[in-house]
Amino acid sequence: MGKTMTAAVPPPPLARDGLPLFLTELPEGDRVELSGPEGRHAATVTRLRVGEHLLVSDGRGGIGRAEVTSVAKDTLSARILQRAQEPEPALRMTLVQALLKGDRSELAVDQSVEVGVDALVPWRAAHSVVRWDSGPRGAKALERWRFMARAATKQARRSWLPPVSEAVNLTELVERVRAATLAVVLHESASARLSSIELPTTGELLLVVGPEGGIEPSELSRLVEAGARPALLGDTVLRASTAGVAALGVLSVAGGRW
Repeated sequence: MGKTMTAAVPPPPLARDGLPLFLTELPEGDRVELSGPEGRHAATVTRLRVGEHLLVSDGRGGIGRAEVTSVAKDTLSARILQRAQEPEPALRMTLVQALLKGDRSELAVDQSVEVGVDALVPWRAAHSVVRWDSGPRGAKALERWRFMARAATKQARRSWLPPVSEAVNLTELVERVRAATLAVVLHESASARLSSIELPTTGELLLVVGPEGGIEPSELSRLVEAGARPALLGDTVLRASTAGVAALGVLSVAGGRW
């Protein structure tokens, strides 16, 4: 008689257990060291001690559970006890967020990463009060978005760090819409509700959210001509900083993530 073939059993998911997560390169062996800002945060802010557990991730799906073996002022060493490579979602959700005034852009970045967005694109919309120039001020603002995305990734204990691209203008956004598997633009004049749109199972889902002053009719026309579908969240009007987060929640349910 031939041998009976059995299907491979996937390993159990790596347990987070409320442990703090730190982003660093993962070694091939079982020894990992945190230094720089991550080491300082682990040693002096979180105050981890020898024998305690933590999570480490490379931000590209690799994640490990480790036990602290030594602590210094700005560094921490640990032994990896369990590790996993978590796959990227088959359907990637990208949020195109128009630039917002004050700290509302940062709030949108923080919360969208926490709820599971896979990539972020800042948009210089016509009604955006904030204008990112191509000099130091624009670079500083972009770096702030990336810092917020990194912090939210750690807060949510995610193994994938969502990239934040350079800010785009309308012409560049139109090209992103054409390249996406499905592009949806939130707009109060839309007749279809977001929850009614059938989602693809793979590829990129591009979600476009306008600024406080709304999306210009000419902007909406160009996005729709490129293939974007206007959609309505509901009967109430949400702030520009929370509309994307709410929409990501709807899409996460519809796509089976939640």
